Amino acid sequence: MPDTELEDALQEQFEHFRFTADPGQTAVRVDKFLVDRIMHTSRTKVQAAAEAGAVLVNGKAVKSNYKVKPLDVISVVMDHPPRETEIVPEDIPLDIVYEDDDVLVVNKPAGMVVHPGCNNYTGTLVNALAWHFSRHAVLDANDPRLGLVHRIDKDTSGLLVVAKNDYAKMFLCKQFYEKTTDRLYNALVWGVTDNEGTVEGYIGRNPKDRLQMAVVEDPALGKYAVTHYRTLLRFDYVSWVECKLETGRTHQIRVHMKSLGHPLFNDARYGGDQILKGIPTAAYRQFVARCRTICPRQALHARTLGFEHPRTHERMFFESPLPDDMSLLLKAWEENMEKPRH
Repeated sequence: MPDTELEDALQEQFEHFRFTADPGQTAVRVDKFLVDRIMHTSRTKVQAAAEAGAVLVNGKAVKSNYKVKPLDVISVVMDHPPRETEIVPEDIPLDIVYEDDDVLVVNKPAGMVVHPGCNNYTGTLVNALAWHFSRHAVLDANDPRLGLVHRIDKDTSGLLVVAKNDYAKMFLCKQFYEKTTDRLYNALVWGVTDNEGTVEGYIGRNPKDRLQMAVVEDPALGKYAVTHYRTLLRFDYVSWVECKLETGRTHQIRVHMKSLGHPLFNDARYGGDQILKGIPTAAYRQFVARCRTICPRQALHARTLGFEHPRTHERMFFESPLPDDMSLLLKAWEENMEKPRH
């Protein structure tokens, strides 16, 4: 895997600027090249972006001292699409686990979209953060220097860290890039899993269903991804697992566990909302239906988050308790199936 690939600290990159150097371009540092072409920016900001792997030349990340050559294609990528609309502050309650002048750690509930887009322009975590930030005169929620450095799916619950200034965002992005953050997830999956294992490969769009991601063989069609998993409990037909992320691709855990034959329980997009294991007697079908009512989403929770604080350099660690729906789901399987085997 190339060192220059940003390990999706942001899960997905979006191109905001693209320039092609003239055939007669003289050698000039890429930071100066960009400052001369992007309005309302500074050399310091461009250098910070390059340090975080967000300045690309011909598709590869470069340092700020890279000398631009004739016909080079220079692009700047960010963690969000070019804004289609202004972010409107909304008074939505937030479960804030920690906050200081540089970072905010929030416990996101299942059902909340993280970032506006794809017909979800209100009610998102970013709209709630905009309201929270509006109480601080120095913070503007529409400032791209603020905001998320990683994401979790709408129906996944758990911890997210938010940067409150440019330096914090670049510092945190670099940690996700260098894979020095700590992220553990809990999931209930179909089938009896191995004690532990690692899934790696390339994740890209499923050519048969554009709403799905899939493990692909051609590196050109996907992004490299690594998930480590460990089985915590086994029941007759499902397993309770812990997943540790090295990378943070779109739907990574959901795709990787499906590729092993263990889709997440009640994950409708990846087939986990069907009865995949066990004899479908009337009583068993009724039990599974009750479990789906208890936890009406994929059974996935971002339980822990660890990172180095951008200013104090203290190692920060946070843990989110299992939400009620997943706690009740786990209890239902414990009570209605055979005694779990460790």
